[in-house]
This record gives sequence, structure tokens and C-alpha cells, in this order.
Amino acid sequence: MNLIQSPEEGMCMMIVDVDENDDVLEPPTNFSMVEDGIFRSGLPQPSNFGFLETLNLRSIIYLCPEAYPQENMDFVDAHDIKLFQFGIEGKTESSSTSIPNHTITAALKVVIDVRNHPVLIHCKRGKHRTGCLVGCFRKLQTWCLSSVFEEYQRFAGVKWRATDLRFIETFEVMCLRQCLYSIIYQYQGYGSNKRRLLYQEESIQKPKIKSI
Repeated sequence: MNLIQSPEEGMCMMIVDVDENDDVLEPPTNFSMVEDGIFRSGLPQPSNFGFLETLNLRSIIYLCPEAYPQENMDFVDAHDIKLFQFGIEGKTESSSTSIPNHTITAALKVVIDVRNHPVLIHCKRGKHRTGCLVGCFRKLQTWCLSSVFEEYQRFAGVKWRATDLRFIETFEVMCLRQCLYSIIYQYQGYGSNKRRLLYQEESIQKPKIKSI
């Protein structure tokens, strides 16, 4: 089986070497890997559950205020997956409703804690709310803004929102630095076997956040 990403739509597809008895695994809409152990998508449907099983998820971050669908709750309960819900209201470009900074900060604390990995981040379509959270995560990784915006727009497509880009640009990642002194997300090289948690008492050096 191979997972490939479509550059035009920012979506991944599972390509399977099929014989008559093989099942085709279908990822959720807008699915992609953010980093090793961190994934993003739209709301998974029952047809996607077989694919999600292959990720061995420990956690799901759900960014909508609506109750999680019962069939999805049954799936997370059956697989002992921890559900973190951060109820961010959906909005339009002209909406005066803004994404609460403290909500994104709280969600990022879940993302950067490797004890929650593998983790799936999703909202309804995997575009705007998910894109804002991932964009702020990229800033924490010290990505340049042009790369952050390009990634956001690739997933949002023609429905990208200038208000989301402004939110990402003005989001202050320094508010997470003290959190990173107690729970530090650090890669010691590529691959999950090189990734570990460091606690403040283990190291007096300032954390270095970098993207792979």
C-alpha cells in the first residue's frame, strides 16, 4: 500500500496493490500528514474508519462546537482513542466572529505533547479551522509566513479566507514558550523512535522547535 498526496488539492489517496480479496482503504477528505505522528483531515465518515485504524491513533482533536457524531464516538470508544473537543464556531469571510486565541493555544498544547501522538486534527471539511491550527503550529516551528500561507491556501482552495491568514499572522506563539518548558516537543532526528519528551528538570537548555 502507498499513500500519495495530490499537489493540486492537498489530499491524500491510498493506492493499494489489489487482488480480488483486498479492501481499498479510503482516507477522509483533505487528509494529509502534518508531521510524523500528526495528521489532518475533514470529518471522518464511517467509510474512512478502516483507513483510520491503520494510523493507530491515540488522540483526535475535533475543532467544531457540535456534538461528535455517534458513529464516530463509537469508533473512538472501540479503539480507546482520546477525544479533545475545542468548539470553534464556523464563520464566513464577512463574519465578525473571530477564532479565540486561548482556544487555539489550548489545542496546540495537545498537538505538541507527543504523549497524544499519533493524533488527528479535524474540523468539518479540514480547511479553515484545521488550517488555522496547523498554521499556528507551523509558526511555532518557525516556518516563514509565505510557506505557512501557501500550505493553508492549498487545503482551503478557492475558499481561502483573508481573515484566517490575518489570524495566523498575528497569533503570538510566545504564549506557548512556558508550556514548552514543562512539556517539550523535540525531534532528535527523523522518525518516531528518535522523538521523546523532555521535562524541565531533565534539561536547562531552552527548547528548539524545528520542522523536519
